[in-house]
Amino acid sequence: MSKAARQRSARERLAEERRHQAQKQQRARMLMISLSALVIVALAVVITVYFANKKDPNAYTGAFAPASRQSDEAVLMGKPGAKAPKLELFEDFQCPICHEFEKSSGNTIKRLAAEGKVNVLYYPFWLFKQQPDPVRGNSQRAANAALCAPADKWVQYHDLIYKNQPAEGSDGFSNKDLIGWAKSLGFDNPAFEKCVNGSQKQGQLDQMTNYAEQTRKVTGTPTVYLDGQSLDLSGTLLNPANLEKAILAAQPMDLSPSTSPSTSPSTSPSVSASPSGTAKK
Repeated sequence: MSKAARQRSARERLAEERRHQAQKQQRARMLMISLSALVIVALAVVITVYFANKKDPNAYTGAFAPASRQSDEAVLMGKPGAKAPKLELFEDFQCPICHEFEKSSGNTIKRLAAEGKVNVLYYPFWLFKQQPDPVRGNSQRAANAALCAPADKWVQYHDLIYKNQPAEGSDGFSNKDLIGWAKSLGFDNPAFEKCVNGSQKQGQLDQMTNYAEQTRKVTGTPTVYLDGQSLDLSGTLLNPANLEKAILAAQPMDLSPSTSPSTSPSTSPSVSASPSGTAKK
């Protein structure tokens, strides 16, 4: 073999080695990219699972008193046969101060109801019907969905709605979300979805709103009555210790969950006590 041929062969071998080396490095880079992508996906899964299972420090973890829906669409939460004071809650799910009230005193109310020390009547209504969207729509959709929910899961659903309350002036409480939260509580079904998507409880919502505003003279939320007497917002409602004292000092009433506490919203008698310390809108 001539010297020129040997040199050409050497150059070809060197070029071949370089190609192999380049291919090897490319495969290593691709492997590294693939491994990095897998790590990112795995990390995303871990983060998602962590936040999905992370407990809300404000969530109620005790026993729930049985809940039943009354003839006027209010939900009564109380221990069966408990002769206890009556606490009436008028609220709008889009109301920020209602959210603060739930965070501050919701656990106390649920605990006292489970202990048979108070009977709680929830009256969700549509306070913001005169507001522009998205506030108006958020308020309406949430209240309609709450009226669609079954009584035995109502309080838990009520808590989830407040937990996911959108900021004032922003869109929220989409029908998709409202149905998804029901699914997480085990009561999502075609009938509930149809009720939410079709706003099937609008008639009852209008009656509940009329009862709150016209009959009970509620002008702001939250408005809370204890045995017919309105409670102060800052001194009582947002102070769970003071609220508990007030409840324990109130007059017990014979109000079992099997008995409707009032007639329909359009015919219920007016309560003389006027709301005080409520958040006006």
